[in-house]
Amino acid sequence: MDRQREAPRIVVGVDGSPASQAALRWAVRYAGLVSGRVEAVAAWDLPGAASWSAPAVDATFDEEEAERRLVEEVRTVLGEDGASTVHQRLVRGNPVDVLVDAADGADMLVVGSRGRGGFSRALLGSVSHQTAHAPCPITIVRADVSAA
Repeated sequence: MDRQREAPRIVVGVDGSPASQAALRWAVRYAGLVSGRVEAVAAWDLPGAASWSAPAVDATFDEEEAERRLVEEVRTVLGEDGASTVHQRLVRGNPVDVLVDAADGADMLVVGSRGRGGFSRALLGSVSHQTAHAPCPITIVRADVSAA
């Protein structure tokens, strides 16, 4: 029983929305309280990759540019020092599946209440609603009033 437990792992979904930015700030503050580590995860997928509605090719998508935007977003939200404490991952796939998979073995999944898509009057976005079956506790964060 002298084995030390790993630092709590907090996974946070990032999509550029005000709610995901608030979720990222919340996750970093929480990690500071529990001596945890934060993993910011962004998902991307090709239009039509999961159906026949469109060709599974997006000639304008640049994965390296998307990775740079993720790093820049984390830096913009948290500042240089805060960003250096967060591990960023860009993963191809449906956002719900990507976040639930990333949450496997995590101590908490943090998502914004509404992301980039959806209806403006929805209380929970589809991703935050559908991650209810994640393998760990979930925290859903509303957008900061000042950022909305």
